[in-house]
Amino acid sequence: MPDEAFDVAVIGGGSAGYVGAIRGAQLGLKVAVIEKEKVGGTCLHRGCIPTKSFLHSSELAHQLHSAEALGLKAELQVDWPAVLKRKEAVVNQLWRGTEFLLKKNKVTVIKGEANIESEHTVTVKDSGQAINAKNLVVATGSRPKSLPGLTMDGNRVINSDHAVNLDQMPKSIVIVGAGAVGTEFACVYNGYGGDVTLVEFLPTLLPAEDAEVGQQLAKILSKRGIKVMTGAQVEPESLKQVNGRMTVAVKTGAETQTIDGERLLLAVGRQGITDGFGLEKLDIQIEKGFIKTDEHYRTGHPNVYAAGDVIGNFLLAHVAYYEGEHIMEVIAGKNPKPLDYNRVPRATYSYPQVASLGLSEKQARDQGLKVKVGKFPLVGNAKSVILGETEGFVKIISDEDSGDLLGVFILGPNATELISETALAKLLESTPWEIGASIHPHPTVSESVKEAALAVDGLAIHI
Repeated sequence: MPDEAFDVAVIGGGSAGYVGAIRGAQLGLKVAVIEKEKVGGTCLHRGCIPTKSFLHSSELAHQLHSAEALGLKAELQVDWPAVLKRKEAVVNQLWRGTEFLLKKNKVTVIKGEANIESEHTVTVKDSGQAINAKNLVVATGSRPKSLPGLTMDGNRVINSDHAVNLDQMPKSIVIVGAGAVGTEFACVYNGYGGDVTLVEFLPTLLPAEDAEVGQQLAKILSKRGIKVMTGAQVEPESLKQVNGRMTVAVKTGAETQTIDGERLLLAVGRQGITDGFGLEKLDIQIEKGFIKTDEHYRTGHPNVYAAGDVIGNFLLAHVAYYEGEHIMEVIAGKNPKPLDYNRVPRATYSYPQVASLGLSEKQARDQGLKVKVGKFPLVGNAKSVILGETEGFVKIISDEDSGDLLGVFILGPNATELISETALAKLLESTPWEIGASIHPHPTVSESVKEAALAVDGLAIHI
């Protein structure tokens, strides 16, 4: 093996890649990141950050539309070019910050497309530069999936990558797939005044969440004017462009109807990027489009690791952060403990927001666990009443025998912030009783978490 120029070479400068690289540098490792585009990856440039910028202004537009109930009257006009400009400003500020952090930590960033030659050597396609390293980390991320028979042209049939860069706001759109991505975009376009149809094959919106969350969210979005179709199957062969609109047949039970919109957005999941950079030379196992690793993110090669979306655990930036850091700690000999994915918080930035961690009630029962459930409706929470957002709830699932916290599901304002309290509780192995015993300030939405925790044992006060 040639002399190693680096301790670690990372392919991909996204969430797993750049965070892992910084952690490696902090641990004294000499790290190189090879990135063909801009550091920051999908989350920063095409995912989490631009969509949340859209959602913030869209939610504000929704609130202004509803302002009369608060004693306010406002005229609203959407300036789409300004919305795009704001999004770009947010992305660029964070991108420059990421570049600064890598430089500050003395991580070598190499611009170009990586090609694996061996488990210790990577070349850069354009320049031919060879990077030799003791360890290799594959952090190439993921790309949007399509449906068989549907081609995404980036114009009329689009995915989330296309959606964050549309030069015109669609006046009407059909969104296929009501996971986090599809549901968030439904809220974006509806808030800006668009006509939105949201189609989901499974019985509820956000099918990865507790069923009650998806059912209640569907009612809320339907009241807002979004046409929600669940248990509905799109027939790809029926897709047509008629008078500048996309039409497609959707089957719900025995009934088939045709729906239409200016554009059709496919939000049916993502697949790992495992092709085009020589991964096949390492004979690494791929399962269902993702790289298979052990609990420490090692592939079949002792010095080749993989992290982030490409390994297909939770496709979330904060999970990728953890996995990238974990790998560097393994390489540095720190012996970190494997992550318990049941304590990973999940967040959907619809409005109202959804946040969760752990097992749903059904998942817990399917595992043969005896469960106790505490549920607190936000109509009983003073701050939610003040905000005029009372249609959500907090639901906490506990093990009847041990008292362990099994799952938390929050639908309502600030849910994505509130979930952190229960994530800490899960890490510290706290019980719902201990969450309920903690004093929460009044009036806050966080009190609903306390009440739901108390409700597990029938002790909630405000129900």
